[in-house]
Amino acid sequence: MSDHIEMSDLLQLVVDEGASDLHLTVGVPPVLRIHGAMQALDAPPLTPEDTERLMKAVTSEEHQRRLREGGGTDFGFGFGEQARFRVSVLKAKGNVGLVLRQIPSKLMSLEEIGLPVQIKELLFRPRGLILVTGPTGSGKTTTLASMLNVINQERDCHIITVEDPIEYYHPHRRSVVTQREIGVDVPSFAEAIKRGLRQDPDVILVGEMRDLETMAAAITAAETGHLVFATLHTTGAARTVDRIVDAFPMEQQSQIRTQLASGIVAVISQLLLVRADKPGRVAAFEIMISTPAIQALIRESKTYRITSEIQTGAKWGMVTLDAYLMGLYQEGKIGYEDLITKAQDAELIVQKLEEARPKRK
Repeated sequence: MSDHIEMSDLLQLVVDEGASDLHLTVGVPPVLRIHGAMQALDAPPLTPEDTERLMKAVTSEEHQRRLREGGGTDFGFGFGEQARFRVSVLKAKGNVGLVLRQIPSKLMSLEEIGLPVQIKELLFRPRGLILVTGPTGSGKTTTLASMLNVINQERDCHIITVEDPIEYYHPHRRSVVTQREIGVDVPSFAEAIKRGLRQDPDVILVGEMRDLETMAAAITAAETGHLVFATLHTTGAARTVDRIVDAFPMEQQSQIRTQLASGIVAVISQLLLVRADKPGRVAAFEIMISTPAIQALIRESKTYRITSEIQTGAKWGMVTLDAYLMGLYQEGKIGYEDLITKAQDAELIVQKLEEARPKRK
């Protein structure tokens, strides 16, 4: 390609267009993801030399070494004052490919995200576990960053975050924020939590609970007087509890259930859907807030009954995913297809819509 496309021009375009991602792949032009839809640029297809050159423009020597040795690497970087990007560099068919995700610099308030007001008071708890769950790209990082921002502005405490990579930067406001990156500042999530407990934290954010060791460390931290935030790739409160319990060997499971029953403050599950009423995306939530009844269900291994507890817990700020989706659909914010395909119990939703239809005489 003679007229070289520059990385800085591409990044500027991502910022200007409000794209969430930039895909650079050999054989096709650069592609932007805007409001969930992929849009290729009107440019020649990228050559192996192009992607190699574009990769080198943003990738440190260390990460280039990891790419060579391991076939891939992830990191974050700042694009001037305008934006931060999370980058995943990969090898495909022997060529270099990149996916860059734009991390918004402005944090949304909990109201803007669509969380009920009752969530805010949970952020003032002295200890416990708040789990934010959902598939990749569902906005978990944004929700967590917004929650930490509330704590940072309204509580004076020490917040430690352990992330891979660091996405949102949190300046010190009323709180002191220590942000640590896996592979740069600390070797693993579990190790970071254990070390972190010696650093007098009040609040700990664990980017991801990937393994048993990290889960155990997070649960212990929550028990010993810290407010712990963590993410899992599960949908729904019941599945989240089961996923954690099932990660442990059989002989430890009843003890873990007891610990979770007393430790979990809330489980917030989220999905990100394309809006039906205007460009953009909207989040749908399931919110479980721990009550004595829910604690008993977790302890007694009756998680399948959690959903019905959530249905009756509106006054605590609880809502099931299906009820939230139904609300979005009735407000015209999401389409029928998303409502049905994303619902946990699609048959019941269809039935409710049938019942809500005016009957013809």
